[in-house]
Amino acid sequence: MNSLRTEKLRAFIKSPDTAVLIKNEINVGYFSGFHHSEGVFLLTSDKAYLLVDFRYFEAAQKFAVGCEVICFKKLIADISEILKKECVTKIVAEADTFTVAENDLYKEHFAEKGIEFYCDSALDKAVSNIRIIKDKSEFDKILKAQQIAEKAYNEILNYIKPGVSERKIAVEFEYLMKQYGAERISFDLITITGSKTSLPHGVPSDDVVKSGDLFTMDFGAVYDGYHSDTTRTVAVNFATDEQREIYNIVLKAQLAVLDEVKAGKTCSEIDKIARDIITEAGYGECFGHSTGHGVGLEIHELPNVSPRGEIILEEGMVITDEPGIYLPKKFGVRIEDMLYVTEKGYNNFVSLPKELIIL
Repeated sequence: MNSLRTEKLRAFIKSPDTAVLIKNEINVGYFSGFHHSEGVFLLTSDKAYLLVDFRYFEAAQKFAVGCEVICFKKLIADISEILKKECVTKIVAEADTFTVAENDLYKEHFAEKGIEFYCDSALDKAVSNIRIIKDKSEFDKILKAQQIAEKAYNEILNYIKPGVSERKIAVEFEYLMKQYGAERISFDLITITGSKTSLPHGVPSDDVVKSGDLFTMDFGAVYDGYHSDTTRTVAVNFATDEQREIYNIVLKAQLAVLDEVKAGKTCSEIDKIARDIITEAGYGECFGHSTGHGVGLEIHELPNVSPRGEIILEEGMVITDEPGIYLPKKFGVRIEDMLYVTEKGYNNFVSLPKELIIL
């Protein structure tokens, strides 16, 4: 799979005297197969190199795929030597990754070697367009991450009781996911109760669960670098009529999106489906975030399923479906699934029920 990714990136190289330099660590891992926190991926018209320092050299030799692993001493100087050997006179780097200071440093050094260096946002766009379509290996890793998260979720439901703090539930939830095989959690877990559920990204604290609360969990696990992302809202002991009404509106919107997701739809079209239902119910101003986003090596990546989302869905894209209604100082409801787009619809990574659970 890595060789196919490399060939897609190589299409960005227009002539044999040009090379591409990838510094973003997530992108370096994507193209080399080795995820680490230091080093670069260098691609010429016919060769690929992964440059790492001594700390990662042995591991990189074991896990990197489709590229020559080099243990660098002085990174810029060692890149220059490779470019000289490959007869490269122009090198293009990611615009989003290089700071102004780094850009100046690289440009000055390479100019002394007769090599033109520049950052180009077109490269960033090209990389995003490659990463946005997930292959079978990526699908499998996201699914595994989701299965780990769901196993922990089904167990954590037993811990949500009156008198237990949000923080304690978050700690236990993270422990369970790591125990079941997660490298780490996808993001700081959202485990919030009562009126705090009106905060889309509320932070767990020592606040305790009370009878009659809604309890929201936004959670995910990471497996081999790939993230999962799911949200469920449950009720503790009982739910009021108002809570049930809001929950059912959100569920209606969430299910309506599922009915329409497929290749060929624009992201803004998908967002509008959920937004119209919530607006028609009188709660449009209480739904202030996007209906969804991409998930993969990052928890938030393209495409953005929002009113401004111009990307057309294609088979292999992964998006979330997560409408919500948030009533300030009262409560909020969000329901989120994660979908793999196909020509005729989607595969849902999430197998958890969506009916309101009363604990």
